[in-house]
Amino acid sequence: MANARITQSRFYEWLTGDEDSRLCKDISDEACHEQPGNFFRHLFASLGNKLADEFSSARLILPWLLGAIGAPLWMVGLLVPIREAGALLPQVFIAGFIRHMPQRKWVWVIGGALQALCAAVLAILAMTSSGGLGGALVLIVLVALSLARGLSSIATKDVLGKTIAKQRRGNLMGWSGSVAGGVTLLSGAVLMLFDDRPGELVLTVLLAIAALGWALNAVCAAMIREDHGATEGGENAWNSIRQGLRLLHQDRTFLHFNVARALLLSSALALPYIALLGQQQSGEDLGGLGVLIVISGLASMLASPFWGKRADKSSRRVMRDAGVIAALCCLTVAGVAWAPGDWSRTIWPFAIVYGVLVIAHAGVRLGRKTYIVDMATRDDRALYVALSNTLTGILMLIVGAVIGVLAQWLGSAGLLLVLALCALAASLAAQRLPEVE
Repeated sequence: MANARITQSRFYEWLTGDEDSRLCKDISDEACHEQPGNFFRHLFASLGNKLADEFSSARLILPWLLGAIGAPLWMVGLLVPIREAGALLPQVFIAGFIRHMPQRKWVWVIGGALQALCAAVLAILAMTSSGGLGGALVLIVLVALSLARGLSSIATKDVLGKTIAKQRRGNLMGWSGSVAGGVTLLSGAVLMLFDDRPGELVLTVLLAIAALGWALNAVCAAMIREDHGATEGGENAWNSIRQGLRLLHQDRTFLHFNVARALLLSSALALPYIALLGQQQSGEDLGGLGVLIVISGLASMLASPFWGKRADKSSRRVMRDAGVIAALCCLTVAGVAWAPGDWSRTIWPFAIVYGVLVIAHAGVRLGRKTYIVDMATRDDRALYVALSNTLTGILMLIVGAVIGVLAQWLGSAGLLLVLALCALAASLAAQRLPEVE
């Protein structure tokens, strides 16, 4: 047992570049002692979550599912807003409840188990449902899955802040993204072997793997060794909202962070439109979906460790740089869509830029997660995360509706120009943030 612990500590030190795994910042001595083991528990939990997210993606997999079962086209437009806003909106109401719990990992476990159950139901719907009724059932299950994701999201960050020290959190998220990207890459390569549109069986298998991923996430979360935290100051939902609004007024850094985060929504909103342009130009067979999944997995595998190490040095700069890259991607795809010639009639130009935008989006997500965890203190971290996520959820619904109108008016390529301007504004906002590492 002692030898296994020594080997684990050495492997942890190799992964993080830390010469002494017992040097910790911003966590208790007991948590510091358990940090190497908890690092790997977090790593495998995050691997399961990221794998499940890829195989139930509202940007790629679920649109194909609605198409396979013959659901109305307008339902596809609801997938991303439901997926994102459903996970973010309720979090400020959950924060006060979590505050009363000395160990927050059990909220994470419940969220992971519920997501696994929802993914399993989606797998069943892929085999048994059809038409408008089937599409409506998919959307209903997606609402439940997104709400469960909200439970896991706030608890995950709170437990991460209690068990993993500063300047190690970005590295952890980077390695988990890299491993998940590699697994996703393999699955996309298999899909490229098929020529026809994805059948119900293929989608069922993908969604079943997603269910297993969230089950792994829940099991690993239950195994994390978490200190009993403070339970004082727990608030009900409305008190949490009032306290959160006071924070926005009093903490200018928190306010500016949320402005930058709202503008960075452009990277998430641009992804499905780039994929849509690629499908319109090249067709909708399973090979095209496989190409996009391979590119997405390869991009995640390459991007996450790079962003992770940079986020531990300056998460502000990660958000800034990722915004610039996202803007360039939007401009490039708009140019490709308008360019004459047969070379733009294949999936590849769009897939390559899609991959670069996935890299940028990984930087956006990792940068803002690391920034808010490091910015908040041990006692108010759950409230900061919950309020920020709830504000982003509200904005996602509002911006999603506006984007839909603009897309109808400007077309996908014209819309990408608007999103490019938003991404550039996000970079400027992130540049003004103070360092928190």
